[in-house]
Amino acid sequence: MKRMTMPNIEEKDKRDKPEGEGRVVEAVANSLLVRLAESQAEVDAALALRYQVFYDEMRAKPTPEMEARGQDFDRYDDVCDHLLVFDLDRGSGAEGVVGTYRLTRRQAAEQRGGFYTADEYDVSTLLAYPGDILELGRSCVDPKFRTRMTMQLLWRGIATYVMHFDLALMFGCASFPGTDPTVLRHSLGYLYHYHLAPPGLRPVALPERHVEMRTCEQSEVDPKRALSELPPLIKGYLRLGGFVGDGAVIDDQFNTTDVCIVVKTDWVTEKYLRHYRRDDAAGRDGDLD
Repeated sequence: MKRMTMPNIEEKDKRDKPEGEGRVVEAVANSLLVRLAESQAEVDAALALRYQVFYDEMRAKPTPEMEARGQDFDRYDDVCDHLLVFDLDRGSGAEGVVGTYRLTRRQAAEQRGGFYTADEYDVSTLLAYPGDILELGRSCVDPKFRTRMTMQLLWRGIATYVMHFDLALMFGCASFPGTDPTVLRHSLGYLYHYHLAPPGLRPVALPERHVEMRTCEQSEVDPKRALSELPPLIKGYLRLGGFVGDGAVIDDQFNTTDVCIVVKTDWVTEKYLRHYRRDDAAGRDGDLD
């Protein structure tokens, strides 16, 4: 197990709020606000929320350091950006954090020797993609706030972030609960036959971790049923035009079966920003499927 260090974002505060430009991300829907973390206390709140969801709720296996602090953290948390959703009824600072997404760009990942996803997948095709790329990870929401509005606000934040930094591609691991791939036979087969990334954008599970996704023939797959059975996050990525890499990976620490998702950002940002600009002009909250 790699030794974990606690993040420190004092220097990142200056980058998150470019001079003269205000916040990179800021949007409100009813009592919810989305923006990037601006203090160590807010990052700590996100790490505590991750611990609550991943370890207390989903029964992942924490390291002794994580258990002692009640936080989920690793070597990437001090170089990434933390996208946060706040419940303004609770507060506009650390006390209000109810949702989080970890955003890691190429330059930040290089400071840690590569992207987190590279522990499970060969991502050389993604690294060769022209332009900057974004790794999405550690997505979680407080159980009381797992609503359509919260997820829409997170995606609005991601779309704005992507536009601001002119990111060409985003990717990351998304998970099925459980570590028995035979239970996921139909779902994995569906993803392989209907959503496999083209060769030039296709991550491949590392040989020692590769779990075959072609678990059935295409004729055996019921697409409508398979789509309905997918976890909401994976389903959301597919609705954005996402692809999957070749091979699933068992993550014993998190008690999950992972797939690698790849999404080209040009279509995503065009769709989301066109939608939200229309809603902003009309003075209403967004409601995008």
